[in-house]
Amino acid sequence: MKKNTRLGQYIKCNIPSESYQAYLPTALPPVPAINIAQLQPHLMAATRNLGRLDAISTILPDKSLLLYYYIRKEAVLSSQIEGTQSSLSDLLLYESDEMQSTPIKDVVEVSSYVAALEHGVKRLEEGFPISLRVICEIHKILLSKGRGSSQRPGEFRRTQNWIGGTRPGNAAFVPPPPDHLMKCLGDLENYLHIRKPIYPALIDAGLVHVQFETIHPFLDGNGRVGRLLIPILLILSGELAQPVIYLSLFFKNNRNEYYTRLDAVRTKGDWEGWLKFFLNGIAQTADQIIKTSTHISALLVADREKITTLKRAAQSASKAHQLLQQKGVISAKEIASKLDISLPTARLALNNLKNLKIVKEIKGRGKERLFVYEELIELLEKGTEPIAY
Repeated sequence: MKKNTRLGQYIKCNIPSESYQAYLPTALPPVPAINIAQLQPHLMAATRNLGRLDAISTILPDKSLLLYYYIRKEAVLSSQIEGTQSSLSDLLLYESDEMQSTPIKDVVEVSSYVAALEHGVKRLEEGFPISLRVICEIHKILLSKGRGSSQRPGEFRRTQNWIGGTRPGNAAFVPPPPDHLMKCLGDLENYLHIRKPIYPALIDAGLVHVQFETIHPFLDGNGRVGRLLIPILLILSGELAQPVIYLSLFFKNNRNEYYTRLDAVRTKGDWEGWLKFFLNGIAQTADQIIKTSTHISALLVADREKITTLKRAAQSASKAHQLLQQKGVISAKEIASKLDISLPTARLALNNLKNLKIVKEIKGRGKERLFVYEELIELLEKGTEPIAY
């Protein structure tokens, strides 16, 4: 029987209590080569929808608005896959200076994801390639607070980890042992630095995601870093200008198939099956973002029309509305500071928006009240309900 050259090998390892089999993947690119012809319809759909998404500035008046919210939406979804229970509203409240209570642990973790993704994008803007160094920097920020902060943030593991089960001997999957880790990572970095890419950028992003998850180089946070690398790789390749694609929603809604597809690469060498799934995820997600953005644009137009009915009071209310678009949750104190107006004028502007049913008032810290752009957040929160385990 002909050997499947796409498959890695199992290495027998021993610890005092038992022996186990750890998986050592073959280096990228897969051999034999990926069947691009088989993937062509899926690749074309994903590329087309990504192009539409990257031109989203023609739909929204402020592209930074989309970027601000979708980075945070991705952070919430990616962290939910790892077991957090925070929502987009929780994160926006946490980021508000007027948060009424000590933030819960889950929200701190999501906030760190935002910081890690923003750092990765900043590194690209500074001209850094995607390297092991940058990946470690991202990991260090990601695990700087909350769960995993004791698991050597920013450092590759020096001990064996595993997925599923209570120990390597009964685990569902055991990644490469520590003494093979740097060789696997070195091979991955070499692939990332190939001057002339072998495959289209979307195919490469799918290959790298699986390879990273298979190597599982950190004690904790591997899933979040692996998902975070997808938009960063697409920016680096020029497929995206900004990290507005959030694959975590697709992975969350199809998590059983996600894990099955990853496993099929390791057990059967079925890269094409995984890549079809991955490309369909890109196409569907980009389409969903475009539709949501269209709804957001319509909401903003409708609310601006409501504001014109205020006549003389419309000017300050309009400026307050612009700030609310950018943050979703705001206080009169913050409005006054950013617009350089008096606190009573800021409160009047927000109360006018409240009377128009554009914002909802909630309790903040102490006597300060918070104003929430409820319909905007509801549009963005679709699909971010915590996973029931």
